[in-house]
Amino acid sequence: MIALGVDVGGTFTDLILADLANGKVTIHKTPSTPSNSAEGVVTGVKGICEIAGVTPAQIDAIFHGTTVGTNAMLVHGGAVTGMITNEGFRDVLHIGRHQRPQHYSIMQDLPWQSRPLIRRRFRKTVAGRLDARGEELVPLDEEAVAAAARELGEDGVEAILIGFLFSFVNPAHERRAAEIVRDILPGVFVTTSAEVSPQFREFERFTTAAMSAFIGPKVRRYISDLSEELRKLGVTGELRVMTSSGGLATPEMIAQRPATTLLSGLVAGVRGGAWVGEHAGTDKLVTLDIGGTSADIGIIRDGRLAEADARSAKIADFPVMLPMIDIHTIGAGGGSIAYIDRGKAFRVGPQSAGAEPGPAAYRRGGTLPTTTDANLVLGRLVADNFLGGRMSLDAQASASVIGELAAKLGRSPEETAEGALTVLNSNMANAIRSRTVQKGIDPREFTLAGFGGAGPLHAAEVAAMLDMKDVLIPPHPGITSAMGLLTADLEYHALRTAFAVKGALDLGRLQGLFDDMEAELGTIFARDKVPAEKVRMLRQADLRYVGQGYELKIDVPDGPLTDAALESVWSAFHDRHREEYGHAFEASPIEIVTVKVRGLGLVDKLAEPPAYAVTGEPKQVGTGRCVFRVSDELKTYDTPHIERTSLPVDRRFSGPAILLQTDTTTVVPPGWTYWADHHGNVRMTRDNKA
Repeated sequence: MIALGVDVGGTFTDLILADLANGKVTIHKTPSTPSNSAEGVVTGVKGICEIAGVTPAQIDAIFHGTTVGTNAMLVHGGAVTGMITNEGFRDVLHIGRHQRPQHYSIMQDLPWQSRPLIRRRFRKTVAGRLDARGEELVPLDEEAVAAAARELGEDGVEAILIGFLFSFVNPAHERRAAEIVRDILPGVFVTTSAEVSPQFREFERFTTAAMSAFIGPKVRRYISDLSEELRKLGVTGELRVMTSSGGLATPEMIAQRPATTLLSGLVAGVRGGAWVGEHAGTDKLVTLDIGGTSADIGIIRDGRLAEADARSAKIADFPVMLPMIDIHTIGAGGGSIAYIDRGKAFRVGPQSAGAEPGPAAYRRGGTLPTTTDANLVLGRLVADNFLGGRMSLDAQASASVIGELAAKLGRSPEETAEGALTVLNSNMANAIRSRTVQKGIDPREFTLAGFGGAGPLHAAEVAAMLDMKDVLIPPHPGITSAMGLLTADLEYHALRTAFAVKGALDLGRLQGLFDDMEAELGTIFARDKVPAEKVRMLRQADLRYVGQGYELKIDVPDGPLTDAALESVWSAFHDRHREEYGHAFEASPIEIVTVKVRGLGLVDKLAEPPAYAVTGEPKQVGTGRCVFRVSDELKTYDTPHIERTSLPVDRRFSGPAILLQTDTTTVVPPGWTYWADHHGNVRMTRDNKA
């Protein structure tokens, strides 16, 4: 089986083609096309097929990570969206909750108010009401629904959300309203809050569903266009898209639930890092995926990807109630712009030169100093050996833009360039602290996995700022996200709000909820032609102490639910609460709030990294002057340029060194020891005195 992983980034589209039968891997990078991502994907597929000597028709499956939905949220570029809701609840999306992101600020920006996903004039109300048990109090006014749909159609809306109170208990009113709207406006994207996130908490449920409607037309159009372009190219293999939970979904499922792609491209990188770490013998990783625009941080403990909870799950500062891997993103990448702000402070990012025009070094018209230009000025990038020599960098242009900034600062170009990298690295180190130290996790016990096009350039210095001793750079850092796509299975989720308290449980009702969800997911997998023997159902539940405002996710054992089986659940909750908050209330009653099933459809994927058995001496292809800060002083070193693929297995070497390969450049600063392991990973260890 030949599988292709395609990850679209802000600057480059990364591809990896793997023959799963023999483990042969081919990699390729091509510039992204922000105006139409499908163009870059198709160009990349053509290119990698030529390199690998295969035809598009030989590809059995394409696994894709997309940022279309993410970007639509980040730049607020979604569809004109309308909403139909209960009378009296028009402004739930605007009011939000009494909690605010910044507790003591009276001037803070609340995105649902300053940049609403659905403008107030496009929010319509109709009569109809269910109570908290899902029983009808007031019948749905179907004529009012039809009238609202016609008004929204006349206003030119492209998507409509149907969101009613207590639809997570009984979705009947939402379903009927959606049928009416689809009949009247067949060309409009229509979704319901119960389809997207059937959970209590109206504000979060409505907001999550509003996101799905907001990005729905753009995501659906992109997936449709991409499928058509691939078909024209001759690809007959199945297309699968990465979701925010770390699994894959069919185009049909993505078209129904576009909000599941909000972290599509980002999650693939964390998956790839976890997979590399597993085979490298470490299950405690901090992943640092640095691209052209952003740096994405993930935490892996005991081999498991950390999942976002109800308090931390956000996209563009909007709360999200969907299964998501916990990824923290900051504006820090190869295109991050260095500048002096109005307060005369030296800043780097979050503004980025992006793919167009990009850094000055890219010869595409960039005129602002970026971190790529800083790395080139310091000798950490080799101008005539970028992308394996397929692209030449303009060292003079980088020196010019860095020099202009240096003149404003009254510093030398080297001090300015090194200062820009220090600021950027500090931003990333602080972001990692927010996901580790502030959560009671000691980053010194973890290995930092640096990947993405710029991750290996910065990983060692970021690790040093956190007092981390070990760094791991995967064999193909620039395409780790694309590789992560080839390690995933089909994955779908179902959930039900339960509200059941320990000591007063209706075990039959809970068992019925799990059985219903497993049957629901089984139907979806059958539709996707996944054999029953390749389907796995994993049960979970969100628990809290009675009276708490938020929950913790706990695994639930398979098989019949009994009091004895649930004892392990209660015990696991106490342990998790103690781990998360430092204490547990073992005498307090526990409440099951939501029950969930995570369904996996096992697919063919990468089994393990190819073996690496290089011997002999490393191949040095040049030497360059590199500037590093050592003992708080800038020092210049004659630094060897080494072909990474020539590093012998388990031979230790001392930095500094610049390791060159097609998809990235790895910087080994002074005071670090580096070597290649049996899977081709570059391992780095910081000397005690460094």
